[in-house]
Amino acid sequence: MKTLVRAVLAAALILAPSTGALAGWKLVKRDVVVKVAKSTMSVTPGEDWNRSTFRASKKGETWTLDGTGVNEIYFAAALVPGDTLYRDMNKKVKPLPLLGKNIQLSDIPEFFESSQRVAYNSSLYEVTGVEPTKFLGQDGVRFTYQFAVEGIPLKYNGVAQAALVGGKLYIISFNAPMITFYERDRAKAEAIMASAKL
Repeated sequence: MKTLVRAVLAAALILAPSTGALAGWKLVKRDVVVKVAKSTMSVTPGEDWNRSTFRASKKGETWTLDGTGVNEIYFAAALVPGDTLYRDMNKKVKPLPLLGKNIQLSDIPEFFESSQRVAYNSSLYEVTGVEPTKFLGQDGVRFTYQFAVEGIPLKYNGVAQAALVGGKLYIISFNAPMITFYERDRAKAEAIMASAKL
């Protein structure tokens, strides 16, 4: 148990720069409709969440229950061709992929994977499942993934749902360490995904 606690604390410290080491947090109250990612997309959380005041991108934001290395939900809304999923922090050395002009639903998991590989400095990454779903009242895609972050002795599981609405990409993702936290919190995150509306 001590090893798990140390690993989770290390993850929270290492992942902090990706969501702003100096970020502040605001409480998001349960059962309240909240607009996210500076957009018309709204969700209704079933629990209180912590919302980072640091924007991971101009069109995205991060929430967590216990810390970004423990459980993290990410919202990105109204991405258009040429946008990145996250803020491009190291554009000259490791640029993030740009959303393509003719992106299709089937392309979204690959765009997401490529973006997270760069943002999380992950060389071990696998999309483990892809299936159609309804998201924001549209035909969408649901996919699961696993990854590891350099310098963190944990593996992460994740799930995301996305849709293209009027040619714009909307996506909500959730990831957490596969030991304990992913299964503990996945249903809470998926309930938020199911509540999403435009």
